[in-house]
Amino acid sequence: MTHDDQSGLDWRGAIPVSRRFDDPYFSLAGGLEETRHVFLAGNDLPRRLRPGFHVAETGFGTGLNLLALARVATVPMRFTSFEAFPMTPGDLARAHEAFPELAALSAELRAGWGRAGFRVGQVTVEVIQGDARETLPAWQGAADAWFLDGFSPAKNPELWSDALMAEIGRHTAPGGSFATYTAAGHVRRALAAAGFTVERAPGFAGKRHMSRGVRP
Repeated sequence: MTHDDQSGLDWRGAIPVSRRFDDPYFSLAGGLEETRHVFLAGNDLPRRLRPGFHVAETGFGTGLNLLALARVATVPMRFTSFEAFPMTPGDLARAHEAFPELAALSAELRAGWGRAGFRVGQVTVEVIQGDARETLPAWQGAADAWFLDGFSPAKNPELWSDALMAEIGRHTAPGGSFATYTAAGHVRRALAAAGFTVERAPGFAGKRHMSRGVRP
């Protein structure tokens, strides 16, 4: 494992690991496959996509979820992500080496990185920097689908609090959905209290369960 003092990352090959949260940015068993299983299939995407469809996300990380979404988006849509600790362009480039099949889209992401808004494929992107506990309540938008992708609830409890899950519910359009890799009981209860019909589903790569739900 290599060590990057400036960015607070350790590296297992092309996989960045946050030293702040002691957690990898994507699955060691296959990051793109996990994203497809958890966040795309968990939100019934791409079937639900339509012009103007709006996906929101907690935890932008390497942008892998955005790249996977852009790969299947065939109509113009929107993507808003809340990220407290944005990666540097160099670290993004190193992480993106793990996904050569996404090279063209990841180049678009890096070309737009740091701008107020940019496009990746058919997706118009906004990355809102700062603590989501402050930035999400102030957000004026409402998502048709949420990717809840903070670091593990045990290691990053701030992104899974009851108060923040209530904000997720308040910023979800009628009929909107969420999906997340975690099946932690307190997260599922908080999302149910926020108005979602919550269910467990089979997790990725041997993980027993994940969670998904719809806000009627």
